[in-house]
Parts: sequence; structure tokens; C-alpha cells
Amino acid sequence: MLSSGFKWMFLIIGTTIGAGYASGRELWQFFGLESGLAIAIFSILFSVSCVVIMKVGYQKKSTDYLPVLEVIVGKKLTKLYDVMVFVYLFTTTVVMLAGSGATGQAFYFSYWWGVGFIAVLLVLLFVRGVNSLLTINQFILPILLVGLLSVLVLFTFDHKLALFSNLKHQENWKAAFPFTALNILPLIAVLGAIGNKIQSQKEILVAGIGSGLTLGIVSYIYNNSLIQIAEEILVYEIPLFAILKHYNFGVLVFMSIMLWFAIFTTAASGILGLTTRIQSYWKSPLWVIALCCVTVMVPFTIFGFSTLISYIYPIYGVLNLYVLMRLILYPLWNNKNIA
Repeated sequence: MLSSGFKWMFLIIGTTIGAGYASGRELWQFFGLESGLAIAIFSILFSVSCVVIMKVGYQKKSTDYLPVLEVIVGKKLTKLYDVMVFVYLFTTTVVMLAGSGATGQAFYFSYWWGVGFIAVLLVLLFVRGVNSLLTINQFILPILLVGLLSVLVLFTFDHKLALFSNLKHQENWKAAFPFTALNILPLIAVLGAIGNKIQSQKEILVAGIGSGLTLGIVSYIYNNSLIQIAEEILVYEIPLFAILKHYNFGVLVFMSIMLWFAIFTTAASGILGLTTRIQSYWKSPLWVIALCCVTVMVPFTIFGFSTLISYIYPIYGVLNLYVLMRLILYPLWNNKNIA
């Protein structure tokens, strides 16, 4: 049961740590100075949301996100949020494709080579269905988390940064709500697709609490590091590279590869949510649907990585606040016992 819980935990983290998060761009967009309390609140809200989503999926034995969405937002708003989830998954997966292009540019490859490379691999991944994504997450995410934390902790010690020096003033605490809300829709889409694979309540608790705690710790250390290089972030498409420039080329290569895998796992999660939803209407293999989705997405990557994040993420962070509220208050308004 414990191993299954970690499997879902890595799926959740893999869905969340994508181009925006791993690069530092998404964290900087919402947090920055005076955000320690905001990150703590995010960690709690994120855990609660994951537990509720997984329990609903477990009860419904869902294979796509629609049954879960119907319970969370109500039947009247299901159609509206069904469209919102679909558009959100589409646009954020476009962001991931653009992030792959931006990562390639850091090594002087063509932007379109980076986009094309991830597009092809995404289609190939779904030849074997959902299990391929779960397997990749189990291997890649621990390496990514250890690598990212190692660099951030090393940067903290090398620059003698204080982790808890700016806790007196926490005026940015409200940022926790749109930041958590931003990540809710992809979680509903992905966790809704595996509801029928969850075997017990213990798996749900391990996955929900573990993912919230892990992301909270990483977010706090990462944000603390970004505060120190605030001026440099303005000239970097990917803020992480402003930290990595202080270290040798080997570290840069390793973390860039890990960044790309973070982008890939999040893009794969987005494609999973889209393809399982489309499959309920169009009975074709997942890889065929994935090929169609990716083909339509590629032209939209011309808008660029940071531009897409700057406009899309804050908008959805606000629009999803209603979903977040429903998740937090679920035990109060739901007629049935959540357990």
C-alpha cells in the first residue's frame, strides 16, 4: 500500500513540477518577498485538495476527469468547467512544449528542435498507455527532486543565505490561494483518470500529504534562493539558469536534463488528461489521440515560454478559486461521508 501511495505521489508531483515550476518562473510569478506563510498555506491546501480529488475518484472508480469534476463543482457547472479543464490542459501543455524549446536554446539548439523532440516522445509514450507514464515518474521524479534540492541547498550555503530571516512580515500570504488554485485543474484531470486504479484510503493519504509536504519544502527553499537573484531574473527566460551559472558545466547539464524531464512529465500528464477525456467520445488508441493533440499544439508555441506563463497562469489561478473553495469545504457541503 505504501509503495502505491508513493506511485501516486510522484504522479502528483510530476504533474505539478513542470516548466513553470522547475524553472522558477511560476514561483516567482506568485511568490517572492514575504511569502513564507503563503507557501505554508499552499502546502496545506494542496494536500487537502489532492486527498479530496483522489477520494472522489476512488469512490467513482473513474477513468477520466468528468465524474470527479461533476462531484466537485456540481452538475450545473460541470459543462463549463469541463471546457475550462480541457482548454487549461491544452494551453499548459503548450507551455511545456515551449519550455522544451527554451531549454534547447540554452544549449544553442534550435527552439523548434526542442519542441519537436518532446512532441515525438509524448506520442511514443502513450503507445503503452498510462503505465508508461507511471513508470517514468517513479524513476525520474526522485532524481529530479534530489538534484533540484541539492543545487538549491548548495546555493544557500555558498551564498550564506538565511532560510528564516524574513518571516516577520508576511503580506503576500494571499498568493497561496491563486497559486494552489492554478494547480488544481490538472490534478483533477490526471487523478480523475486513475481513480479506478487506487486500491485503498491509505494510498490516498500517503500521496496527498507526501506531495503537499514535499512541494512546500522545495518551494520555500527555491523561493528563498530566487529572492537573492531578483535583478538577474529579469534577463533570464528560465530563472533556474541564473542560479546554475554559479556552478560548473556538469551541474548545468545535469540540471538542464532534469528540467527537461520535469517539463516532459507535466506535458505527459496534460496529454493523459486530454486523451482520456477525448477517448470517452472517440474510441481510438491513446497514442493516436495524443498525436492529434500534439500536432494542433505545436503552432501555438510561437508565443514563447515566459510570455505564455505570464498571461495564462495568473488568469487560471483566479478562475480556479471556486474549485479550490469547493475542495476545501467538501466535507461540509457533501451529503455523503467522504470516507
